Amino acid sequence: MEPSAREPLVRKTSFSYQTFPERAVQRLDKEYLRSLHNKRLYLAVFAAVLGNFSFGFALVYPSPVIPALEAHPSPALRLDQYTASWFGSVFTLGAAAGGLSAMLLNDRLGRKLSIMFSALPSAVGYALMAGAHGIEMLLLGRVLTGYAGGVTSASIPVYISEISHPGVRGMLGACPQIMAVLGSLVLYALGKYLSWRWLAVAGEVPVLAMIVLLCFMPNSPRFLLSQGKDDEALGSLCWLRGRDTDYAREYEQIKDSVRKQSRRVSCAEIKDPFNYKPILIAVGMRFLQQLSGVTCVLVYLQSIFKKTSVILKPEYDAALVGLVRLFSVAIAAVSMDKAGRKILLFVSAAVMLVSNLTMGLYIHFVPASQNGTIANKTLVSSADLPAEPTNYITLIPLLATMFFIMGYAMGWGPITWLLMSEILPLKARGVASGLCVVVSWLTAFTLTRFFLLVVEAFGLEVPFLFFAVICAANILFTGCCVPETKGRSLEQIEAFFRTGRRSFMR
Repeated sequence: MEPSAREPLVRKTSFSYQTFPERAVQRLDKEYLRSLHNKRLYLAVFAAVLGNFSFGFALVYPSPVIPALEAHPSPALRLDQYTASWFGSVFTLGAAAGGLSAMLLNDRLGRKLSIMFSALPSAVGYALMAGAHGIEMLLLGRVLTGYAGGVTSASIPVYISEISHPGVRGMLGACPQIMAVLGSLVLYALGKYLSWRWLAVAGEVPVLAMIVLLCFMPNSPRFLLSQGKDDEALGSLCWLRGRDTDYAREYEQIKDSVRKQSRRVSCAEIKDPFNYKPILIAVGMRFLQQLSGVTCVLVYLQSIFKKTSVILKPEYDAALVGLVRLFSVAIAAVSMDKAGRKILLFVSAAVMLVSNLTMGLYIHFVPASQNGTIANKTLVSSADLPAEPTNYITLIPLLATMFFIMGYAMGWGPITWLLMSEILPLKARGVASGLCVVVSWLTAFTLTRFFLLVVEAFGLEVPFLFFAVICAANILFTGCCVPETKGRSLEQIEAFFRTGRRSFMR
């Protein structure tokens, strides 16, 4: 693009906190946004995010199941420290494989069909775990449900961002995280009443509901335009916005943006800052998000609470944390389009930093006789460990974990997924979103696989102090690299990166 063509898009300014200029006119004005009928859009988003509900359900499945299988009477199903670490971590390995395949599926099948495809491995995985006669079937079931979660992690945020308009994209972009949290919370609640086999059976319900509802939902207009299906794209946008709205105007703007880009990104084009900068930002956010330790905390939540002997029973603590997480994501959903993405990321990382630091220092300095731990060494085989707290000081691990989850759910949980779908250029969106998921879940696999081993060798405080250091890095990364995308259309965001401007913190 020639410099003269860039002038309407970007204005030089001395205000360092302004990532996008005020003179950049929103292509969808306020009158158009007020005229839209969002009921069908909300229905399409709900159908898609049922995949995230299943993902959240499957992710924390080991939390109540590991303690039950540690005491299982059958040697074929009984978990020891080694098999428990694999049972907790192999899900993320499957998710990485799912993200890798999504790099192909998103551009070949489309976003909607990729989400529907994930139902097959998810249903098979739950069936294997429900009827497992040995640890091998349990691990295979975890891999398959993880694979399905990897596909949905890469596809659902992109689908939602591409069918949404700027007025509600922040709120709807938080819905995948809300449903994942709700899925985890339902798992914690059902874990108090159902056996581990029936928990797997219950996981089939949202999968079946998702695939039925998605059969009646449209595909992404932007994806259809990239495939040359102009009439189908226009019909999809009409269905999403309402027939009596000026949707044709938005359609022309999207079509113009798609025309300026090749259908697929080439290796040579990756060297263009317009392509590699947003990809590096998205990948970096996914990497740092997982390094903050959230997957380890969620997967081993009940075991951590059992080991620190907080004042309530571990299963009640887990459910309480799930409620806090759900409440916090809801706050992020309603404030994201008002406060902006960056401020929530700053607050989120700061809260996680303080929480992890508090947890690590508590475990390190509070004597084992007060916190109920036995040298803070092992988290597995906890059935034989004392579970009753001896002091109200044991509320500290519960409160620290609640604030950690609250901080994560307010920013670095939902916003990293939303920004991934917002800042990636259209022609690289399918491949790059898959790459983000691969990096994310390979990082999660490494952490969850070695978390128990590190605790055994060095103590429980070491991982939490490491997570605190990462949260400090998250604050620096947000300030130096992350753009503010509040209220901007996807086309305006692409135009911002096309100009080559650096972050406001340069």
